[in-house]
Parts: sequence; structure tokens; C-alpha cells
Amino acid sequence: MASAALADRNRRTMLMAFGMALAMLGLGYAAVPLYDLFCRVTGFGGTTQVATEAEADLAQRLAASAGGRTFSIRFDANTAGNMPWEFKPVQVTDTVAIGQRDMATYTARNNSDEPITGTATFNVEPEQAGRYFNKIQCFCFTEQTLQPGEEVRMPVLYFVDPKVLDDPNMEDVEQITLSYTFHRAITE
Repeated sequence: MASAALADRNRRTMLMAFGMALAMLGLGYAAVPLYDLFCRVTGFGGTTQVATEAEADLAQRLAASAGGRTFSIRFDANTAGNMPWEFKPVQVTDTVAIGQRDMATYTARNNSDEPITGTATFNVEPEQAGRYFNKIQCFCFTEQTLQPGEEVRMPVLYFVDPKVLDDPNMEDVEQITLSYTFHRAITE
């Protein structure tokens, strides 16, 4: 009788341990997309937002309350060590009025003798600006393939959300840095 109860407890313990292991495995697989979603929603880590044309139009209408406040936007460009591209902004800084669309342009040149596909990661500094920096169109949304010696111009259409005026953490911020790093795309 006692051995049956012990075997029953051992079986329950084993099933609970197995269930916990499965749950941890599931969370491990879900961690990356959940973290990405968290960063995109909150702007955590300088993650920028993606906006539609309609959202940009609304921001432009709301910009009247911004009192003409502007931000200096600094554009930064980097490449990973294994990326034989020359990548740089056409203009290093620009001044943008809150809520107004603006466009930055970067150039990329493939200095190798083979076609290379790259993907750009991005962030903004200071980190708290990420939730207000909205990109409408960006080369970073898709992979870019450059042929040997090819050079392209890549635009970014963006705006700073007027909600930035309601954030006390942004009161002293005068410059926002938009930074990109190109990496070789992983091909399977």
C-alpha cells in the first residue's frame, strides 16, 4: 500500500517536472519574438516605431501644439566586420520639427567581387527617444542585395511624434541619433 502511494507521488513529480521542462522550452522559443514585440511597443533599448502614412498625417496635424520645437537628428552608419560594404549617411545631421516628415538618405557600396545581401539593424539614442521616433519607410524593413561594385542610395522617411512633448524625460533632449549597422544576411 505504501509503495503504491510512493509510486503515485513519484509519477506526479515526474509529470510535473516534465511539464515544467516543456514550459521552459516553450518560453525559450518565445523569448526572442516576445522581446522584439516588447521593444517595438515600448521603444526599449532605443527601438524605433513603425508608422503608417495616416499616422504621419495625424502627427503633422498635432504638431501645431509643438510650438515650433525641433530636434537635431544625427545619422550614424556602421558595418559588421564581415561586411565589405561602404555605408554612410549623405548628410550627417539635420534639424526636424516635431511632427513633420523628413527624409534621410544613406549610401551603400558593395566593395567585394560577389553579390552580397545585407540587413540593417537600428536603434536611436537616447533610448527614451525610441518610442517617439517613427519610421514610415526604411531600407531596414527589408534585405538589400548589392551586386559587385554597385552603389545605391537608401532613404528613410521618418517623423518625431508630438507625444514627445508630454514626456518629462525628453525635456532636455536636443539631439537624437539614428544609428544603423549592416550585417550579412543569413542565407539557408
